[in-house]
Amino acid sequence: MQQLLPSGLYCPFTSQINKHVDILEEHALEWVLRFKLQPNKDACGRFSKSKFFLLAASAYPTCNLEELKIGNDWLSWVFIWDDQCDMSEFKKQPEALKVFQQRFIEILKGSEPTNEDMPINHALADLRQRTRQRATEKWFNHFLHCFEQYCHGCVEEAAIRAQEIVPNIDTYMRCRRFSVGGYLFLTVSEFCNQFMLSDILRNHEIVKKLELLTIDILAWCNDVFSASREMESGDVHNLVLVLHYLEKIPLNKAINLAANMHNKKVKTLIDLEASIPSFGEELDVELEKYISIIHSWISGNLNWYSLTGRYETTEKL
Repeated sequence: MQQLLPSGLYCPFTSQINKHVDILEEHALEWVLRFKLQPNKDACGRFSKSKFFLLAASAYPTCNLEELKIGNDWLSWVFIWDDQCDMSEFKKQPEALKVFQQRFIEILKGSEPTNEDMPINHALADLRQRTRQRATEKWFNHFLHCFEQYCHGCVEEAAIRAQEIVPNIDTYMRCRRFSVGGYLFLTVSEFCNQFMLSDILRNHEIVKKLELLTIDILAWCNDVFSASREMESGDVHNLVLVLHYLEKIPLNKAINLAANMHNKKVKTLIDLEASIPSFGEELDVELEKYISIIHSWISGNLNWYSLTGRYETTEKL
């Protein structure tokens, strides 16, 4: 299946949906309410409209229910924290973000939250406990490394906002590749699929290129759909807005340019996949599974934007 979607974003990969999607929808809201991650009825309504469960069900289309629930809750948790980083008073306070995120790392390393911790910390402890029950120590250590990279990206973006400047493309991409959470969620995908990439493949230059292309595709897809929301909120960490301001071109042209850049990355990914040599039967099967995970994320992510209400409003948190 090849299609050029109404957004102008190209995706040649078939989108699938997990068979447990209906159960997941109920679980997703229950988990957020249990940990009081939304402060009021309006916030709960915005969360429901976002339909993060559909993103999880599309990104992890074949995984079992319990892994799917955990994968979904990691998505919910990161999106909720992402809003704090982008739209609350913390958006221009990198040092404050460092303090909060250091506490996250402590909790992931085993510290138990107290009555003084925020609800998001208690939710994180629940995720740590449920994830560790089903994951190897080696996988969890790699996940923790990716989580720390994500946190670093959030702090770097806040530091740039505090300077009230528009970053150049290189600076934007250096931050964005971590703050978008792509490496983090490719790792979660391994967990959800009860799979872990071997060291020989994870450290191979071809796999690193596959991952980098995938992260850019996911980030730029998000940027095309979220440009209006972020422009209204005063944020500039978006490819469309960086092009708009630095190239001094109209917003619609910046959107088209960003979409074209996205599409070239997708085609580069396809070309790279076609050129991959054989690593031997066992490693070839393993890499094929990892590429399938990548395809599910790209197609599921793009499909979710046609279903979510997340980018319809810019209400301040």
